[in-house]
Amino acid sequence: MTNLNNLKSRLYTEIESVGFQQAGISDICTTPFFESFKAWVSEGFNGEMDYLERNQDLRESPEKLHPNTCRVISLRYDYLPEKPLFKDVLQNQNLANISRYAMGKDYHKLIRKKLSRLCEKLSTICNKDHHSNFDYRVFVDSAPVLETSFAEKSGLGWKGKHTLVINKDAGSWFFLGEIYINLPLPIDKPVENLCKECVACINICPTQAIIAPYKLDARRCISYLTIENKGAIPLEFREMIGNRVYGCDDCQLICPWNRYASSNVSDDFKSRNNLDSCDLLSLLSWDEKTFFKNFEGSPIRRIGYQSWLRNLAVAIGNSPAKSANINALLGKQAITNEMVSEHFDWAINLQQKHLNNDKRNHDRNSKLIRSVTKIMPNFI
Repeated sequence: MTNLNNLKSRLYTEIESVGFQQAGISDICTTPFFESFKAWVSEGFNGEMDYLERNQDLRESPEKLHPNTCRVISLRYDYLPEKPLFKDVLQNQNLANISRYAMGKDYHKLIRKKLSRLCEKLSTICNKDHHSNFDYRVFVDSAPVLETSFAEKSGLGWKGKHTLVINKDAGSWFFLGEIYINLPLPIDKPVENLCKECVACINICPTQAIIAPYKLDARRCISYLTIENKGAIPLEFREMIGNRVYGCDDCQLICPWNRYASSNVSDDFKSRNNLDSCDLLSLLSWDEKTFFKNFEGSPIRRIGYQSWLRNLAVAIGNSPAKSANINALLGKQAITNEMVSEHFDWAINLQQKHLNNDKRNHDRNSKLIRSVTKIMPNFI
Protein backbone atom coordinates (compact mmCIF):
# COMPACT_ATOMS: atom_id res chain seq x y z
CA MET A 1 0.00 0.00 0.00
CA THR A 2 2.92 2.33 0.61
CA ASN A 3 3.97 2.11 -3.01
CA LEU A 4 0.42 2.79 -4.16
CA ASN A 5 0.21 5.84 -1.92
CA ASN A 6 3.47 7.08 -3.38
CA LEU A 7 2.18 6.49 -6.87
CA LYS A 8 -0.95 8.51 -6.11
CA SER A 9 1.20 11.36 -4.78
CA ARG A 10 3.34 11.26 -7.91
CA LEU A 11 0.20 11.31 -10.04
CA TYR A 12 -0.99 14.51 -8.38
CA THR A 13 2.47 15.99 -8.84
CA GLU A 14 2.59 15.17 -12.54
CA ILE A 15 -0.87 16.38 -13.59
CA GLU A 16 0.13 20.05 -13.48
CA SER A 17 3.14 19.49 -15.73
CA VAL A 18 0.85 17.94 -18.33
CA GLY A 19 -1.70 20.73 -18.06
CA PHE A 20 -4.52 19.44 -15.87
CA GLN A 21 -5.76 21.42 -12.89
CA GLN A 22 -7.10 18.59 -10.72
CA ALA A 23 -7.37 14.81 -10.47
CA GLY A 24 -9.44 12.46 -8.36
CA ILE A 25 -9.61 8.67 -8.00
CA SER A 26 -12.70 6.51 -7.59
CA ASP A 27 -13.62 2.86 -7.57
CA ILE A 28 -15.55 1.41 -10.52
CA CYS A 29 -18.94 0.90 -8.88
CA THR A 30 -21.58 2.70 -10.96
CA THR A 31 -24.51 2.26 -8.57
CA PRO A 32 -26.82 4.26 -8.41
CA PHE A 33 -25.52 6.42 -11.27
CA PHE A 34 -26.07 3.83 -13.97
CA GLU A 35 -29.65 3.14 -12.87
CA SER A 36 -30.42 6.85 -13.09
CA PHE A 37 -28.80 7.11 -16.52
CA LYS A 38 -30.66 4.08 -17.84
CA ALA A 39 -34.00 5.49 -16.64
CA TRP A 40 -33.19 8.82 -18.34
CA VAL A 41 -32.52 7.07 -21.65
CA SER A 42 -35.64 4.91 -21.33
CA GLU A 43 -37.74 8.08 -21.14
CA GLY A 44 -36.30 9.26 -24.45
CA PHE A 45 -34.61 12.35 -23.05
CA ASN A 46 -31.48 11.56 -25.10
CA GLY A 47 -33.31 12.45 -28.32
CA GLU A 48 -31.54 11.17 -31.43
CA MET A 49 -28.31 10.45 -29.56
CA ASP A 50 -28.83 6.72 -29.97
CA TYR A 51 -25.20 5.99 -29.12
CA LEU A 52 -26.23 6.59 -25.52
CA GLU A 53 -28.53 3.59 -25.77
CA ARG A 54 -25.84 1.20 -26.97
CA ASN A 55 -23.26 -0.76 -24.96
CA GLN A 56 -25.06 -0.32 -21.67
CA ASP A 57 -23.20 -3.25 -20.14
CA LEU A 58 -19.89 -1.51 -20.83
CA ARG A 59 -21.18 1.70 -19.30
CA GLU A 60 -22.33 -0.14 -16.18
CA SER A 61 -19.18 -2.23 -15.78
CA PRO A 62 -15.87 -0.44 -16.58
CA GLU A 63 -13.94 -3.71 -16.29
CA LYS A 64 -15.86 -4.96 -19.35
CA LEU A 65 -14.86 -1.91 -21.37
CA HIS A 66 -11.21 -2.32 -20.35
CA PRO A 67 -10.29 -5.65 -18.69
CA ASN A 68 -8.87 -5.62 -15.15
CA THR A 69 -9.89 -2.03 -14.50
CA CYS A 70 -10.35 -1.42 -10.78
CA ARG A 71 -9.93 2.37 -10.51
CA VAL A 72 -10.92 5.43 -12.52
CA ILE A 73 -8.76 8.56 -12.52
CA SER A 74 -10.88 11.60 -13.38
CA LEU A 75 -9.16 14.80 -14.45
CA ARG A 76 -10.24 18.44 -14.82
CA TYR A 77 -9.05 20.70 -17.61
CA ASP A 78 -10.19 24.35 -17.45
CA TYR A 79 -11.03 26.12 -20.70
CA LEU A 80 -12.30 29.59 -19.78
CA PRO A 81 -10.09 32.34 -21.32
CA GLU A 82 -8.96 35.35 -19.35
CA LYS A 83 -11.35 37.89 -20.86
CA PRO A 84 -14.44 36.21 -22.36
CA LEU A 85 -16.82 38.56 -24.22
CA PHE A 86 -20.04 36.99 -22.99
CA LYS A 87 -21.98 40.14 -22.24
CA ASP A 88 -21.28 41.93 -25.51
CA VAL A 89 -22.42 39.01 -27.63
CA LEU A 90 -25.54 38.32 -25.60
CA GLN A 91 -26.62 41.94 -25.91
CA ASN A 92 -25.98 42.22 -29.66
CA GLN A 93 -28.36 40.04 -31.66
CA ASN A 94 -26.40 40.75 -34.85
CA LEU A 95 -23.47 38.74 -33.46
CA ALA A 96 -23.14 34.96 -33.37
CA ASN A 97 -23.33 33.47 -29.89
CA ILE A 98 -21.09 30.38 -29.84
CA SER A 99 -20.58 28.13 -26.84
CA ARG A 100 -17.32 29.04 -25.14
CA TYR A 101 -15.83 25.52 -25.27
CA ALA A 102 -15.94 25.53 -29.08
CA MET A 103 -14.05 28.80 -29.67
CA GLY A 104 -10.63 27.17 -29.92
CA LYS A 105 -9.20 23.74 -30.62
CA ASP A 106 -11.14 20.49 -30.46
CA TYR A 107 -10.83 19.32 -26.87
CA HIS A 108 -11.12 15.61 -27.75
CA LYS A 109 -7.72 15.30 -29.41
CA LEU A 110 -6.00 17.84 -27.19
CA ILE A 111 -7.00 16.26 -23.88
CA ARG A 112 -6.48 12.71 -25.13
CA LYS A 113 -2.86 13.60 -25.94
CA LYS A 114 -2.39 15.08 -22.48
CA LEU A 115 -3.90 11.98 -20.86
CA SER A 116 -1.61 9.71 -22.88
CA ARG A 117 1.40 11.82 -21.89
CA LEU A 118 0.40 11.56 -18.24
CA CYS A 119 0.05 7.78 -18.54
CA GLU A 120 3.49 7.50 -20.07
CA LYS A 121 4.89 9.30 -17.04
CA LEU A 122 2.94 6.98 -14.72
CA SER A 123 4.22 3.94 -16.59
CA THR A 124 7.79 5.09 -16.07
CA ILE A 125 7.14 5.64 -12.37
CA CYS A 126 5.45 2.23 -12.05
CA ASN A 127 8.37 0.47 -13.68
CA LYS A 128 10.73 2.08 -11.20
CA ASP A 129 8.45 1.03 -8.33
CA HIS A 130 8.17 -2.52 -9.70
CA HIS A 131 4.54 -2.14 -10.83
CA SER A 132 5.45 -3.47 -14.26
CA ASN A 133 1.90 -4.72 -14.85
CA PHE A 134 0.47 -1.18 -15.01
CA ASP A 135 -2.25 -1.05 -17.66
CA TYR A 136 -4.55 1.79 -18.68
CA ARG A 137 -6.95 3.24 -21.23
CA VAL A 138 -7.82 6.91 -21.68
CA PHE A 139 -11.20 8.42 -22.54
CA VAL A 140 -12.41 11.87 -23.53
CA ASP A 141 -16.14 11.93 -24.18
CA SER A 142 -15.64 9.13 -26.69
CA ALA A 143 -16.89 5.86 -25.21
CA PRO A 144 -19.63 4.46 -22.95
CA VAL A 145 -18.23 6.06 -19.80
CA LEU A 146 -20.23 7.72 -17.00
CA GLU A 147 -17.76 10.58 -16.86
CA THR A 148 -19.73 13.02 -14.69
CA SER A 149 -20.54 10.21 -12.27
CA PHE A 150 -16.89 9.28 -11.82
CA ALA A 151 -16.01 12.96 -11.47
CA GLU A 152 -18.57 13.16 -8.65
CA LYS A 153 -17.30 9.99 -6.98
CA SER A 154 -13.69 11.16 -7.12
CA GLY A 155 -14.37 14.55 -5.56
CA LEU A 156 -13.76 16.80 -8.58
CA GLY A 157 -17.09 18.43 -7.82
CA TRP A 158 -20.79 17.81 -7.56
CA LYS A 159 -23.39 17.48 -10.29
CA GLY A 160 -25.33 20.72 -10.60
CA LYS A 161 -29.03 20.95 -11.29
CA HIS A 162 -28.13 21.65 -14.93
CA THR A 163 -26.35 18.22 -14.89
CA LEU A 164 -22.84 19.68 -15.33
CA VAL A 165 -20.15 19.11 -12.71
CA ILE A 166 -19.45 22.13 -10.50
CA ASN A 167 -16.23 22.67 -8.59
CA LYS A 168 -16.34 24.91 -5.52
CA ASP A 169 -13.10 26.69 -6.44
CA ALA A 170 -13.28 26.55 -10.24
CA GLY A 171 -16.94 26.72 -11.28
CA SER A 172 -17.99 24.55 -14.23
CA TRP A 173 -15.99 25.81 -17.21
CA PHE A 174 -13.89 22.67 -17.58
CA PHE A 175 -13.59 19.45 -19.56
CA LEU A 176 -13.35 15.99 -18.07
CA GLY A 177 -11.04 13.14 -18.98
CA GLU A 178 -10.79 9.63 -17.57
CA ILE A 179 -8.12 6.97 -17.22
CA TYR A 180 -9.14 3.40 -16.48
CA ILE A 181 -6.32 1.65 -14.60
CA ASN A 182 -5.66 -1.77 -13.10
CA LEU A 183 -3.94 -0.63 -9.88
CA PRO A 184 -5.99 -0.24 -6.67
CA LEU A 185 -4.87 3.29 -5.81
CA PRO A 186 -6.41 4.87 -2.70
CA ILE A 187 -9.72 6.50 -3.63
CA ASP A 188 -10.85 10.06 -2.93
CA LYS A 189 -14.07 11.13 -1.26
CA PRO A 190 -17.00 12.90 -2.94
CA VAL A 191 -17.65 16.53 -1.99
CA GLU A 192 -20.82 18.12 -0.68
CA ASN A 193 -23.45 19.27 -3.18
CA LEU A 194 -23.65 23.03 -2.66
CA CYS A 195 -26.44 23.90 -5.08
CA LYS A 196 -28.80 23.96 -2.07
CA GLU A 197 -32.04 25.80 -2.94
CA CYS A 198 -30.63 27.63 -5.97
CA VAL A 199 -32.64 27.17 -9.20
CA ALA A 200 -31.01 29.91 -11.29
CA CYS A 201 -29.98 27.50 -14.07
CA ILE A 202 -33.47 26.05 -14.28
CA ASN A 203 -35.11 29.45 -14.53
CA ILE A 204 -32.68 30.91 -17.09
CA CYS A 205 -32.87 28.10 -19.65
CA PRO A 206 -34.43 29.66 -22.78
CA THR A 207 -36.26 26.47 -23.76
CA GLN A 208 -36.90 25.13 -20.24
CA ALA A 209 -34.83 22.05 -21.04
CA ILE A 210 -34.02 21.44 -17.36
CA ILE A 211 -37.37 19.86 -16.62
CA ALA A 212 -36.49 19.12 -12.98
CA PRO A 213 -33.41 19.50 -10.79
CA TYR A 214 -30.65 17.24 -12.18
CA LYS A 215 -32.86 16.19 -15.12
CA LEU A 216 -32.30 17.52 -18.64
CA ASP A 217 -34.52 16.87 -21.65
CA ALA A 218 -31.92 17.02 -24.41
CA ARG A 219 -34.66 17.35 -27.03
CA ARG A 220 -35.35 20.86 -25.71
CA CYS A 221 -31.72 21.85 -25.08
CA ILE A 222 -30.24 24.43 -27.46
CA SER A 223 -26.87 22.67 -27.37
CA TYR A 224 -28.55 19.49 -28.58
CA LEU A 225 -30.72 21.28 -31.15
CA THR A 226 -27.78 23.12 -32.73
CA ILE A 227 -25.10 20.41 -32.45
CA GLU A 228 -26.32 16.83 -32.03
CA ASN A 229 -29.61 17.27 -33.88
CA LYS A 230 -29.18 16.50 -37.58
CA GLY A 231 -32.73 17.32 -38.66
CA ALA A 232 -35.01 20.31 -38.54
CA ILE A 233 -35.12 22.48 -35.44
CA PRO A 234 -38.72 22.35 -34.13
CA LEU A 235 -40.67 25.54 -34.81
CA GLU A 236 -41.55 25.96 -31.15
CA PHE A 237 -37.90 26.50 -30.21
CA ARG A 238 -36.59 28.64 -33.07
CA GLU A 239 -37.32 32.09 -31.68
CA MET A 240 -36.14 30.95 -28.23
CA ILE A 241 -32.74 30.08 -29.72
CA GLY A 242 -32.04 33.74 -30.41
CA ASN A 243 -28.52 34.24 -31.80
CA ARG A 244 -27.09 30.97 -30.44
CA VAL A 245 -25.58 29.27 -33.50
CA TYR A 246 -23.56 26.54 -31.76
CA GLY A 247 -24.44 25.43 -28.27
CA CYS A 248 -25.65 27.45 -25.29
CA ASP A 249 -23.91 28.58 -22.09
CA ASP A 250 -26.80 30.27 -20.30
CA CYS A 251 -27.04 27.79 -17.42
CA GLN A 252 -23.31 28.25 -16.74
CA LEU A 253 -23.39 32.02 -17.11
CA ILE A 254 -26.05 32.34 -14.42
CA CYS A 255 -24.47 29.85 -11.99
CA PRO A 256 -23.21 31.66 -8.86
CA TRP A 257 -20.29 29.25 -8.53
CA ASN A 258 -18.83 30.47 -11.81
CA ARG A 259 -17.84 33.67 -10.07
CA TYR A 260 -14.89 31.55 -8.96
CA ALA A 261 -14.22 29.98 -12.37
CA SER A 262 -10.57 29.47 -13.21
CA SER A 263 -9.11 30.93 -16.41
CA ASN A 264 -6.83 28.97 -18.71
CA VAL A 265 -4.10 31.15 -20.21
CA SER A 266 -3.22 28.50 -22.81
CA ASP A 267 -3.61 29.41 -26.48
CA ASP A 268 -5.54 26.19 -27.06
CA PHE A 269 -8.94 27.66 -26.25
CA LYS A 270 -8.47 31.25 -27.33
CA SER A 271 -11.06 32.39 -29.86
CA ARG A 272 -10.17 31.65 -33.47
CA ASN A 273 -11.47 33.59 -36.49
CA ASN A 274 -12.97 36.19 -34.12
CA LEU A 275 -15.69 33.73 -33.12
CA ASP A 276 -16.21 35.55 -29.84
CA SER A 277 -17.42 38.69 -31.65
CA CYS A 278 -18.28 37.77 -35.24
CA ASP A 279 -21.43 39.07 -36.92
CA LEU A 280 -23.94 36.63 -38.37
CA LEU A 281 -23.84 37.87 -41.96
CA SER A 282 -20.05 37.49 -42.09
CA LEU A 283 -20.35 33.86 -41.05
CA LEU A 284 -23.16 33.28 -43.56
CA SER A 285 -20.90 34.55 -46.34
CA TRP A 286 -18.48 31.63 -45.87
CA ASP A 287 -18.71 28.99 -48.58
CA GLU A 288 -18.30 25.32 -47.73
CA LYS A 289 -14.57 25.33 -48.44
CA THR A 290 -14.05 28.31 -46.13
CA PHE A 291 -16.16 26.65 -43.43
CA PHE A 292 -13.99 23.54 -43.36
CA LYS A 293 -10.77 25.52 -43.62
CA ASN A 294 -11.62 27.97 -40.82
CA PHE A 295 -12.88 25.20 -38.55
CA GLU A 296 -9.97 22.84 -39.09
CA GLY A 297 -9.15 21.36 -35.70
CA SER A 298 -12.39 22.77 -34.25
CA PRO A 299 -15.31 20.82 -32.74
CA ILE A 300 -17.69 22.94 -34.83
CA ARG A 301 -16.44 21.24 -38.00
CA ARG A 302 -18.17 17.99 -37.17
CA ILE A 303 -21.73 19.34 -37.51
CA GLY A 304 -21.12 19.97 -41.21
CA TYR A 305 -21.78 22.94 -43.45
CA GLN A 306 -25.52 22.41 -43.93
CA SER A 307 -26.27 22.28 -40.19
CA TRP A 308 -24.10 25.37 -39.77
CA LEU A 309 -26.24 27.20 -42.36
CA ARG A 310 -29.39 25.95 -40.63
CA ASN A 311 -28.25 27.42 -37.32
CA LEU A 312 -27.20 30.72 -38.90
CA ALA A 313 -30.55 31.05 -40.66
CA VAL A 314 -32.41 30.72 -37.37
CA ALA A 315 -30.15 33.25 -35.67
CA ILE A 316 -30.45 35.74 -38.54
CA GLY A 317 -34.21 35.31 -38.52
CA ASN A 318 -34.17 36.30 -34.84
CA SER A 319 -31.86 39.29 -35.34
CA PRO A 320 -33.07 42.89 -35.77
CA ALA A 321 -34.97 43.10 -39.05
CA LYS A 322 -33.24 44.65 -42.06
CA SER A 323 -33.26 44.19 -45.81
CA ALA A 324 -29.61 43.12 -45.78
CA ASN A 325 -30.55 40.02 -43.78
CA ILE A 326 -33.23 39.00 -46.27
CA ASN A 327 -30.94 39.59 -49.24
CA ALA A 328 -28.14 37.56 -47.66
CA LEU A 329 -30.47 34.66 -46.91
CA LEU A 330 -31.93 34.71 -50.42
CA GLY A 331 -28.44 34.79 -51.91
CA LYS A 332 -27.37 31.69 -49.96
CA GLN A 333 -30.54 29.63 -50.07
CA ALA A 334 -29.83 28.11 -53.48
CA ILE A 335 -27.01 25.93 -52.07
CA THR A 336 -28.98 24.57 -49.12
CA ASN A 337 -30.62 21.17 -48.95
CA GLU A 338 -34.38 20.81 -48.57
CA MET A 339 -34.34 20.65 -44.78
CA VAL A 340 -32.10 23.69 -44.37
CA SER A 341 -33.95 25.64 -47.06
CA GLU A 342 -37.10 25.47 -44.96
CA HIS A 343 -35.23 27.24 -42.15
CA PHE A 344 -34.19 29.95 -44.61
CA ASP A 345 -37.84 30.38 -45.61
CA TRP A 346 -38.79 30.69 -41.97
CA ALA A 347 -36.06 33.27 -41.29
CA ILE A 348 -36.93 35.32 -44.39
CA ASN A 349 -40.63 35.35 -43.50
CA LEU A 350 -39.87 36.38 -39.91
CA GLN A 351 -37.58 39.19 -41.06
CA GLN A 352 -40.17 40.38 -43.59
CA LYS A 353 -42.89 40.29 -40.95
CA HIS A 354 -40.82 42.45 -38.60
CA LEU A 355 -39.92 44.85 -41.40
CA ASN A 356 -43.61 45.24 -42.31
CA ASN A 357 -44.48 45.82 -38.65
CA ASP A 358 -41.70 48.39 -38.41
CA LYS A 359 -43.03 50.14 -41.52
CA ARG A 360 -46.59 50.14 -40.20
CA ASN A 361 -45.38 51.52 -36.87
CA HIS A 362 -43.31 54.13 -38.70
CA ASP A 363 -46.26 55.14 -40.91
CA ARG A 364 -48.57 55.25 -37.89
CA ASN A 365 -46.11 57.41 -35.97
CA SER A 366 -45.60 59.71 -38.97
CA LYS A 367 -49.36 60.13 -39.40
CA LEU A 368 -49.74 60.89 -35.70
CA ILE A 369 -46.93 63.47 -35.84
CA ARG A 370 -48.56 65.18 -38.86
CA SER A 371 -51.93 65.26 -37.10
CA VAL A 372 -50.46 66.70 -33.93
CA THR A 373 -48.50 69.27 -35.96
CA LYS A 374 -51.72 70.44 -37.68
CA ILE A 375 -53.65 71.00 -34.47
CA MET A 376 -50.78 72.40 -32.41
CA PRO A 377 -51.34 76.05 -33.52
CA ASN A 378 -54.79 75.94 -31.96
CA PHE A 379 -53.18 75.44 -28.54
CA ILE A 380 -50.35 77.95 -28.82
